[in-house]
Amino acid sequence: MSLMAKNVKSVSLVDDPEPAAPAGGVNALLGRGSSFEGKLVFEGTVHINGTFVGEIRSSDALVIGEGAKVQADIQVGTLIINGEVSGQIRAKQLVEMHAPARVKGGVATPLLVIDRGVIFEGTMAMENLDAPAPKPAPPKAG
Repeated sequence: MSLMAKNVKSVSLVDDPEPAAPAGGVNALLGRGSSFEGKLVFEGTVHINGTFVGEIRSSDALVIGEGAKVQADIQVGTLIINGEVSGQIRAKQLVEMHAPARVKGGVATPLLVIDRGVIFEGTMAMENLDAPAPKPAPPKAG
């Protein structure tokens, strides 16, 4: 199953405070009390404030709101986490973890921000994800 969030008008909720997000508005929102299982591919900025299980792919921004629960393999441009995330994370530009975030799994990004009060249990690799992968060294003779 695939959810495509492309060319969707901005969404705003009066009673649902949204976490900080990159400029440009929100293209899609999975609200509190909602759940989705599958593959999410999108352009622009997407907010997840509910429950998501699966795979997330984008070169743009994903915001995981406070109270959200995400169990996924995530590959995005920018990731802002305020809720719970379990899985492998690759962000080409930036990962921000804001309290009361809880993150469990591997994170690979060139820039990481972790606020006081965040719980992070996993591995961290700060690398330029746009650079070609380094070639392995030849085996030593002998």
